[in-house]
Amino acid sequence: MAQDHTLMASRYELKYFVTQKLAMRIREFVRQHLELDEFGGGPPNYDYPVHSLYLDTSDWEIYWRTINGDKNRFKLRIRYYNESDKTPVFWEVKRRMKDVILKQRCGIWRHAAGHVLNGQLPDPLEMMAPHDPAEMKAIQEFFRLQYDLGAYGKMHVAYEREAYVNNHDNGIRVTFDRHVRVATQFDQLLTTQMKKMFVCTGTGEDPDDVVILELKYVRRFPNWYNELVQTFNLMQGGAAKYAESTTIYAGRELAAIDVIRNMVL
Repeated sequence: MAQDHTLMASRYELKYFVTQKLAMRIREFVRQHLELDEFGGGPPNYDYPVHSLYLDTSDWEIYWRTINGDKNRFKLRIRYYNESDKTPVFWEVKRRMKDVILKQRCGIWRHAAGHVLNGQLPDPLEMMAPHDPAEMKAIQEFFRLQYDLGAYGKMHVAYEREAYVNNHDNGIRVTFDRHVRVATQFDQLLTTQMKKMFVCTGTGEDPDDVVILELKYVRRFPNWYNELVQTFNLMQGGAAKYAESTTIYAGRELAAIDVIRNMVL
């Protein structure tokens, strides 16, 4: 089994928007300290696809908690990478407690994911870590929040990720995310296909030239992170993919409706 390079349950995440040209320079800096994640692909971006189905309520309660800046908020998402039965699917509860990210997740083999999507707890043998009580606790907490809120599939968010890790220290991880795209999805089909898709990265400029850089760490801000930020004059910003993608998607949907309405009138 491949090594799990996901950081510990409690961690910090700093996010920055950079251009593709700057991302390539930062990559060379990062490679002096970390190694390419084993799932990384080939050039030019050494990435792999990431898909997430985000759950929310009929009135978008989870989304609005983020938009309103609630100090203690969470997201419910189901993360997967392709449609192969031999790959994992992760049920995740991602909380933000002020500046700290707390994540619970349960990995289940995709071939066994169907009945879990229907609300049944997995058999331990269907789990990636069948002897880890934290994994079963994570799926139980996911179900509790889902049913308490009445949440269901709302948004499919996908992107390509280039990731760097330290094979001797699981407390540091750097990622570059490109081509963030989103589509509504009101079911729990774990598909990689996206209909009526919008590319959401960017602020009005070419979305394909915007990269989300994330510096993740567990214990303390590494000295070389500080050097990286100063060397490339990075300015920290928010990049909550679900919230920002939903905002952009909703805005474009409303704009499209207005165009149609004006044509009709």
